[in-house]
Amino acid sequence: MVQSTRIPASGGASPRPAGFLAVLAVATATFSVVTTEMLPVGLLTSVGAGLGVSDGTAGLAVTLPGLVAALAAPLLPVAVRRADRRTVLCALMALLAGANLLSALAPGFGVLLAARVLVGVCIGGVWAVAAGLGVRLVREEAAAGRATAVIFSGIAVASVLGVPAGTLLGELAGWRWGFAALAALALAVAALLAAVLPPLRADVGVRLGAFARLLRLGPLRAGLLAVTLLVTGHFAAYTYVRPVLERVPGIGAGLISGLLLAYGAAGVVGNFAAGAVAARDPRRALLALCAGLGAVVLLLVPAGGSLAASAALLVAWGLAYGGVSVSAQNWVMAAAPHAREAASALFAGVFNMAIALGAFAGGRVADSRGAGDVLWLGGGLAGLALVAVARAKGAATREG
Repeated sequence: MVQSTRIPASGGASPRPAGFLAVLAVATATFSVVTTEMLPVGLLTSVGAGLGVSDGTAGLAVTLPGLVAALAAPLLPVAVRRADRRTVLCALMALLAGANLLSALAPGFGVLLAARVLVGVCIGGVWAVAAGLGVRLVREEAAAGRATAVIFSGIAVASVLGVPAGTLLGELAGWRWGFAALAALALAVAALLAAVLPPLRADVGVRLGAFARLLRLGPLRAGLLAVTLLVTGHFAAYTYVRPVLERVPGIGAGLISGLLLAYGAAGVVGNFAAGAVAARDPRRALLALCAGLGAVVLLLVPAGGSLAASAALLVAWGLAYGGVSVSAQNWVMAAAPHAREAASALFAGVFNMAIALGAFAGGRVADSRGAGDVLWLGGGLAGLALVAVARAKGAATREG
């Protein structure tokens, strides 16, 4: 039985007339935290060589912030229960700037990991607050889905511009300059948020007990299980995509950067295409994304000997994964329209825990069996996510 739920468009203080400018500003915050989170993927080999650790160990720079973010996402809204959300976002971006500067100056891998702990706090906090702001920053209910897609486009645009640009800068000037550039970006985003966001008071403070109540909702549990499996599988494979691509005949460092750029561009398309479907039917969107992502990751195994096939599949991978976050967020918002921030915080916690699990599991496989075997792990988990979505009962849909 499909439950249809209309999600209220308002909440908190009334937005300024330039609501979509505020939406774009929040998207720059998601862009900044995701670029910071994923930059070690593009610089994995350089960071490992520079600090004297293996590729699998260097992958902890992705695993650790994911774990911290998974804890910070539900706990930070509780800690800042009544604080204005504009102030919270600005403070988190300032902290992100400091963490990136510390990463750039890290004399050893231990210091880098300490900086990445701070990054995890920022990731979890920004996503817990930002994910549900789309409905507060625009006036028309019909525009809420589009606003949410724009906020989540920061993920895909980070893949298009942020990670490839940071990777290129790291290759040209050294990996430390990639983190230094992100420190400057985070400060600029903090200033932008302070300038264009309206006051965003918390109407109802989030309490720890709210999460237990939310987990009693069957559709929400089903969506979170699917997200856990799919995102774990994606990051088990994608965290080590550079070592995987380096084994393709005829490929070089410059071409890998170009392919990651194409992956990100496809992700932008996937974000808005899936967002349009997920605004009405998140289950249908997630079914297609699970099937597509699982298929392309598994097909990369036999395609490893062909540069053309590997390039085409990487673009298809970006198209599929680009729609995952916005589709899953629409599922969560439809399943718990009465507790948007608490549900978003829970979703962000689960999502980031899955990132950490994926990066960790992929690292163990990469170190013990070789980078190519992470594709089997990623594809298999995506297949399990497909089963979880297909079996979900009472999945919420949204009316536009």
